[in-house]
Amino acid sequence: MPNHCHLAVWPYANGDLGRWLHWLLTAPVRRDPRHDHSSGQVWQGRFPAFPSEQDEHLLTVRRYRERPPLRAGLVERAEAWPWSSLHGWCPGHRVPYLHPGPVLRPPNGVAFVNEALTAGELERGRQSVPRGVPLGSVTWVQETAVRRGLESTLRPRGRPRKQARKT
Repeated sequence: MPNHCHLAVWPYANGDLGRWLHWLLTAPVRRDPRHDHSSGQVWQGRFPAFPSEQDEHLLTVRRYRERPPLRAGLVERAEAWPWSSLHGWCPGHRVPYLHPGPVLRPPNGVAFVNEALTAGELERGRQSVPRGVPLGSVTWVQETAVRRGLESTLRPRGRPRKQARKT
């Protein structure tokens, strides 16, 4: 996107993700801003992050991440956006540094991304992105929330309602 980016990343080992994000978020600071005649912040605010089960849920995350230029009307088809990883997976455009990830793309991967997300997929994404709710099957979400200390993301926002007193 012209003013932001979407990433789906997975670490090889414990600690890899934190080290990589530290490098990513601090690399622009190490550059001289006069070099490219820029000013202002590169990264602004906290980025949304959430764990995803490595199955069809991860494919949904990939599709959600690769569709913004299409949703914004910047291109006719998602693969036409040259800065998307989807562009790099098209025949004849293979980019060697793109890793296929833990879940292989379906054979019709480009057509899959160009299909609109279902209402259920959009709703689950809209819960996961801003609040960090794990995305996956019900049991996986519960187990992951407990394991990573994310139980609060599963509860409704705000203070619990008071129970009416019985008289």
